[in-house]
Amino acid sequence: MTQYKYVLEENGMPTYWYNILADMKKPPPFYLHPATLEVMDDPPMPPPVFPMELIKQEFSKERFIEIPDEVQDVLKMWRPAPLYRAARWEKALDTPARIYYKWEGVSPPGSHKPNTAIAQAYYAKEEKLEGFATETGAGQWGSALCFAANLFGLKCKVFMVTISYHQKPYRRVMMETWGGSVVPSPSSETNAGRAILEKDPETTGSLGIAISEALEYAMTHEGFKYSLGSVVNFVLLHQTVIGLEAKKQMEMAGDYPDIVIGCAGGGSNAAGLIFPFMQDKLNGSQPNLRAIFVESTACPSMTRGTYAYDWGDTAKTGPVAKMHTVGHGFIPAPVHAGGLRYHGMAPSICALLDQGQAEARAYHQNIILQAAESFARAEGFIVAPETAHAIQAAYDEAMACKESGESKVILFNASGHGLLDLAAYDAFHRQDLPDYELEQEKIEQALVELPQIPNG
Repeated sequence: MTQYKYVLEENGMPTYWYNILADMKKPPPFYLHPATLEVMDDPPMPPPVFPMELIKQEFSKERFIEIPDEVQDVLKMWRPAPLYRAARWEKALDTPARIYYKWEGVSPPGSHKPNTAIAQAYYAKEEKLEGFATETGAGQWGSALCFAANLFGLKCKVFMVTISYHQKPYRRVMMETWGGSVVPSPSSETNAGRAILEKDPETTGSLGIAISEALEYAMTHEGFKYSLGSVVNFVLLHQTVIGLEAKKQMEMAGDYPDIVIGCAGGGSNAAGLIFPFMQDKLNGSQPNLRAIFVESTACPSMTRGTYAYDWGDTAKTGPVAKMHTVGHGFIPAPVHAGGLRYHGMAPSICALLDQGQAEARAYHQNIILQAAESFARAEGFIVAPETAHAIQAAYDEAMACKESGESKVILFNASGHGLLDLAAYDAFHRQDLPDYELEQEKIEQALVELPQIPNG
């Protein structure tokens, strides 16, 4: 893989991010303005809710974008993250498959999320901003951004989906320990939140609602910009440190994956691992590579949603993107994998799915925790419920190898630890964990509200 060596230091830490838009023959369509539904290409994203350097990265077609030295210095607190061969799990499963996993639970917040949080905080500081407003589901993103903001002397306002605010109180404590201000969403602090509460005071919330609140807060507070941890191109770009490291590490191990897997709510950790390998598929050097994005049956945007233009948030504040969606007004069931409860998916991932370059599948939460427990008993690591979805897909592929006798190489991203998600494991052990299958009627109701775009 000599074409990657120039972007890696000797210790395996990438010095550049990889931009898949440079290699996609048909990149995702332009965003549309949330009010006019006109193409947003001049300027590319009004109003500028993100720091300008991030907007430039969002629309860049450069293949490699240099990671600033200040960002590299912080990432080196835990990067390069380890790549493990799951030899004990392979033995327990009695499979001929060779299973590897990239372990992102080593960062201070315990997930892959700081890979972009650090970059976003750096660019905000360079722009002399006062702080960020953001949303979070399970709390992994909110924790990461509070951690990053603190390191760069910024404030951080977090709107945390109500059900996760109560399910995962220790993630709130993490955010507050790093100086963040956290409120359950929907809240009474924004017009968007008050409107939702007036309609349904008992709502469990959604990422779409929390995004609306964060956007409103950022646009009404001087010195604040909006930050998010998934979906858009620049976030996925920052996460490619995962895959770039993994390519180097797989090369050192003398192996290359036949199948790469990641769980996907908005798509950041999956893309972070998969996109650098996907380059080889797109350029023809690895045409048989399989890329699998895994979601929850409770929020099946890729497997049961429609590929269409939709707003990224409930209040229709943010840009309209073409993506697989179950509708911006969708309120997901309270599954423990809070990071997989977003109504849409990253436009770049959706374009790859639409073009047949990648696969998607969905699982219930009981089966994924069963797989996660099997993994924990063999490998030791207790993973987040989100990551458990990727583990289930790896398990299924390993069992397929067992049945066929093929010795395929499987690589998945273990996007974060589950040490603050033990309530999910407890409910699983007590057989008190419901499975949720999103009803077709609810999908159809939500899709009625999609924007009407000619030829969209």
